[in-house]
Amino acid sequence: MKKLLYISLLLLVFSGVKAQTDNPKYDKALAESLGADEYGMKAYVLVILKTGSNTTQDKEKRNTLFRGHMDNIGRLATEGKLVVACPLGKNDKTYRGIFILNVKTTEEAEALLQTDPAIKAKILDVEMYTWYGSAALPEYLKVHEKIEKQKH
Repeated sequence: MKKLLYISLLLLVFSGVKAQTDNPKYDKALAESLGADEYGMKAYVLVILKTGSNTTQDKEKRNTLFRGHMDNIGRLATEGKLVVACPLGKNDKTYRGIFILNVKTTEEAEALLQTDPAIKAKILDVEMYTWYGSAALPEYLKVHEKIEKQKH
């Protein structure tokens, strides 16, 4: 009787488990062009920008560095290396913003970050983490261009 109960329980549990099925909307060419794995995902590097150790009060110098920072963001986005860049609201961790870089390793990310004048000058410091997300993430930039009324 116990054996029958055990088998019944197993059948009940496993009857709710569904086998994976192929996606009828799957676009192999698109998936490959975006570097997607079988789940439509890929590796990126998440960068947290923080207030840096350089606290210079020279307004002109800071403005020049931040203008270079914004120009660099534009360049990296145009090259397809930067898929997300956004500021963060005030917080107690001195976090200023995030980047999601379209690279697989923190070494590749570090090389790109060193092209940013504000990071190079230590106005901004960074923390980096590998991040696994949708391979379609870079595609949103094409839509954003159509809804952005004013360019930075």
